Amino acid sequence: MVALAEGDAGAVRVLYERHAPAMLRLLRRLTPSAQTAEELLQEAWIAVWQSASSFRGDASVRAWLLGVTRRQAHNRLRRGMVVEVDLDAAELVADQAVDVENEVLATASHGAIMNAIDALPHHLREVVMLALVEELPYRDIAAIVDVPVGTVKSRMSHARARLCRSLAELGIQR
Repeated sequence: MVALAEGDAGAVRVLYERHAPAMLRLLRRLTPSAQTAEELLQEAWIAVWQSASSFRGDASVRAWLLGVTRRQAHNRLRRGMVVEVDLDAAELVADQAVDVENEVLATASHGAIMNAIDALPHHLREVVMLALVEELPYRDIAAIVDVPVGTVKSRMSHARARLCRSLAELGIQR
């Protein structure tokens, strides 16, 4: 990040190779089309280039980059673009650090789980996807969504409870 802040184009290439796939996955969940996600990815990298000197190291580089990416998507939203979340394209990967009612999830199908996640309010769905798909620790999620770590923990707890209720309503018992 220091090299990037000093204008080193090679640093951009290294960061891009390491983090662009995760940034694009996040954008694909926040935007209605692949084309829009790719446009926003380019805008995010411009923002990264312009604001690299503001990186303080409070969170990991990945979390900082995902935060910049998320802000670019939300800036586009404020300009009136409707956001559709394409969760079918996201692969659900369980994070061992997140205890998501293992008994219920073990008996639920992937489709049922994805439908239950899709039904969550945006603020809960966002932290679930960052924790489960991006496999980020709560500290990094907090930096990305710009809330305290305790809020991330609370949102995950609420999300787990809602997911269990949703799956139980579908006949999937604990």
